[in-house]
Amino acid sequence: MKKIFLLAIVLTTLHTVQAQELQARLTLVTTRISNTVDKKVFGTLQTALLNFINNRKWSDDTYQPYEKIHCNFVLNLQEALADNVFRASLTVQAARPIYNSQYESPIINFQDDNVAFRYVEFAPIEFNENRVQGSDPLAANLTALLAYYINLILGMDGDSFAPRGGDVYFQKAQNIVNNAPEAREISGWKSFDGMHNRYRLIYNLTDNRFTMVHDAIYTYYRNGMDQFYDNADEGRNGVLNALNYLSTVNKDNPDLMVMQFFFNGKSTELVNVFSKATPDVKQRARDMLVKLDVNDATVYNQLK
Repeated sequence: MKKIFLLAIVLTTLHTVQAQELQARLTLVTTRISNTVDKKVFGTLQTALLNFINNRKWSDDTYQPYEKIHCNFVLNLQEALADNVFRASLTVQAARPIYNSQYESPIINFQDDNVAFRYVEFAPIEFNENRVQGSDPLAANLTALLAYYINLILGMDGDSFAPRGGDVYFQKAQNIVNNAPEAREISGWKSFDGMHNRYRLIYNLTDNRFTMVHDAIYTYYRNGMDQFYDNADEGRNGVLNALNYLSTVNKDNPDLMVMQFFFNGKSTELVNVFSKATPDVKQRARDMLVKLDVNDATVYNQLK
């Protein structure tokens, strides 16, 4: 039931290996990097990162092969800042299987544009949650980023199957933020690094003022999407209840980053969920969605 299937994406150089909790694919895109940089370094880096993600045990839980979470990481290198130092973006995607169907619902579809790191070929790829900074902050930043998003994947997955099932992983992600690497080139870990960053996202997910967000995640999946096979109307009501939870949070706390994070990649799914609803339910859903997911407001006009 917990098996997650990756949203398909066609990009360059792809590898897959077996995981502990994760069965991840990682793509390294280097087309913007000058030919003066030895590209074989990136092949070594890709293999090392994939082993780091897939061969490390990230939790105390035991996962059966069919329960492994399928996810996708795309590290898109933008430029070389100095010898062995790069600026990049990181896209993280994962999806959750829906009960008694072949459909997978996007649970994370997020791009982080504030990635800077150092990599020297054959240098060990390491992460210690008790010493997140490591001995070289720029080298440690990449593994800290990956560990942060892996814990978000585990947290969102956990919340979708059990009430507050992701708490332990969100706390681990918060620990990474609190002890994140610091250097002139590094950003995204501090409250002052803009309104939408890693700091703000994890504090949205761990602040007790926003506990309804976790109620919404659980309700959306277990009381909503997972019910469609047996009773479509009951499934829609579950999703509608999840939107009510999110609307309650959003009313007093507009522009929370977690709202964007939750809705990324879900607009088509939500239109499909409510397209066959009664006019009243369809209108209620649309009225909430255009306020909660402003970036995709025009998509929800299909529900008129």
